[in-house]
Amino acid sequence: MTNEVKAQLTNDHTELYDTLVARRYFAKFDRISGHLARVAGELESEGTLTRTEARVLGRYLTSLATTFRALSCKYLMTGRSDSPLRLTFDRHESGFPVVQELMMMAVDAAQADKHLSGSASVEELKERMIRRIVGDLALPTDLQFALSQRMYYEALAQGGLFLARNDPDAQWIADKKGRRQYLVHWAVYDTQLNLPVVYLLDLEDSGKRPLPNDDSRWPRAQHHLMAQSMAGLKLLTIAQGFDTDFDTLHPKRLRRLHLGPMYSHSFTLQSGPISDVLANAMAPEGQDWALVWTVEDLNSDRVEQIKDGWFSTVERQIFALDPFAGIGADTGTTRMERMVVLPERPYQALA
Repeated sequence: MTNEVKAQLTNDHTELYDTLVARRYFAKFDRISGHLARVAGELESEGTLTRTEARVLGRYLTSLATTFRALSCKYLMTGRSDSPLRLTFDRHESGFPVVQELMMMAVDAAQADKHLSGSASVEELKERMIRRIVGDLALPTDLQFALSQRMYYEALAQGGLFLARNDPDAQWIADKKGRRQYLVHWAVYDTQLNLPVVYLLDLEDSGKRPLPNDDSRWPRAQHHLMAQSMAGLKLLTIAQGFDTDFDTLHPKRLRRLHLGPMYSHSFTLQSGPISDVLANAMAPEGQDWALVWTVEDLNSDRVEQIKDGWFSTVERQIFALDPFAGIGADTGTTRMERMVVLPERPYQALA
């Protein structure tokens, strides 16, 4: 890697050094998280998502909010203690923490019980802080830091986090024409984009045993899907590879939802129209943001029987690509939509 590329990667990431800035950053995501569940509800009401899909997406959004609340506890004392803890986030075309933050959080979560058993309780730490303030007339900065870390590990111990890898789960939908239908869903925190990405796969199962109970197929299917969960891969590549590797699993629809980027005039570097919108909005604290959702959608158009050996055939999906100007062939999708979630002031500036 050249020095020029290294410098570019470094410039894309920045650390939060100041206490108030770090707290404003997490408060912004807390407000954004409060809107996203309603966005999922709107997508359901307009028919973009089924009720099951909206509930699945809602669980991922809840887990993402839980992750941000845990990180806000970890970095609560940024700039006010001797600890070198500082959040690193991608300020260029992402706005989210870098993936290394979630990887470290997963490591911390595995040791949460150990940390909690070896530290004082929240009540004890608060009592010590009061005695320090009243008795010594001193700021209990070290105890405040200890309390923030206690709260962080308690949040990790409670679980329900959005991790760098959220392995596939299968939700049974119906039995139709002798086949079981499932919604298989999983999520990753993309290492290239530093964004949470959710996958929704509608598939039919013609195997003898239900997919989640089939030890010969389900672990392989999970591993296959996670290995292919990269933003650089087209949906067509992922779906065709899965269709080829599993003769009794038939992908009918695959969607990928990029939950971001988050743009903010105060925190991120952006170019193009969104930069002008945020600059012209002059929004007060809490309304200085815009969140973009991208939904890629790939549908099976028909089924063909392909010869497999001398005397047998297998079913293969032929996927529909966007017919307009070759866009579908370039993106590997049937359609792609982008949505922008805006608070009031940026929306007025956009209008």
